[in-house]
Amino acid sequence: MTRVYVPATVASLARWHAEGLVPGDALAEGFEAPDETEEGEYAALMSAADASTELLGGAPGRRVVVVVDSGYAPADWSDVVAVHADPVDRAPGADPDEDLGWFATQEVPDLLR
Repeated sequence: MTRVYVPATVASLARWHAEGLVPGDALAEGFEAPDETEEGEYAALMSAADASTELLGGAPGRRVVVVVDSGYAPADWSDVVAVHADPVDRAPGADPDEDLGWFATQEVPDLLR
């Protein structure tokens, strides 16, 4: 099983949560940690956060990263282990190194409100 850090937007997170899966094309755009160290996982997370910023296309919004343990594409929602996201919309050009908040999968409905 592989841990994949998948860049997303709030809209795609809402769609994936409602559909109960993370699509294969999104998984293919994800990032794997170069090793199992905390530093390696953080590097993959922040690479996915940067890619999430690109998905926003220069508009204000929240970076979203969906963390999936999966060897399959698409991945069932039960393979999602956590979601990292900005708690509020960010301005374009905001500090790219700012940490994201951690959300358990059961907190996703609250995150989407």
